[in-house]
Amino acid sequence: MSDWKTAYRSFYYRNADAPDDIKMVPDETALLVVDIQNTYLEVPDDAAEAAAWEPFFKRMNSTVIPNTAKLIAQARETGVEVIFARIACLKQDGRDRSLSQKKPGFNYLLLPKDRQDSHVVEALEPGADEITIIKTTDSALTGTNLRLILHNMGIRHVIVAGIFTDQCISSTVRSLADESFEVVVVEDCCAAATEALHRHELEVINMIYCHVVQSEDLAGFLS
Repeated sequence: MSDWKTAYRSFYYRNADAPDDIKMVPDETALLVVDIQNTYLEVPDDAAEAAAWEPFFKRMNSTVIPNTAKLIAQARETGVEVIFARIACLKQDGRDRSLSQKKPGFNYLLLPKDRQDSHVVEALEPGADEITIIKTTDSALTGTNLRLILHNMGIRHVIVAGIFTDQCISSTVRSLADESFEVVVVEDCCAAATEALHRHELEVINMIYCHVVQSEDLAGFLS
């Protein structure tokens, strides 16, 4: 088991008491897999840019995707609802996107919902009766009906996996916390562009918006 009660602490929580043990009832728990889509596994044509992103691709292929696949299998076996979120626009020209996805630079995304690069990677393909929400925002709650879906199904606990830790994961976690869901972020099922960004954001959101844990911890939380 990991030292999740003391790991990833920011300045604010460096002297805080250890949190209580986490207890989640499976039928009141959802696993939310965020934005692990084909587009983010495409290696840039530019050699220098590809080299810069190589650590991210390595983490995704060797750690995040395999661990998330195991997490999904575990959730299905224990009766935890599996939900997927993916960035995709409803209009071909992307007019329906939020401003953050229209700005030039890395966050500029034009991913029509039916195009293959907008889909969840094959290794994590959603099941026939599993919900996939489409979002044009960083937060999976903002601008979608996910909030209503979770409440309608009686969900109180949300396990979060996906990318990018410092963008859509952080935004989603903060929104979930503001809606009073109990949130757990699975560190070894998440990634940012760099390890430094990944770790820093986990320290920012840990203890106040969520608890940051390892995938090996989850079996002990589900009763």
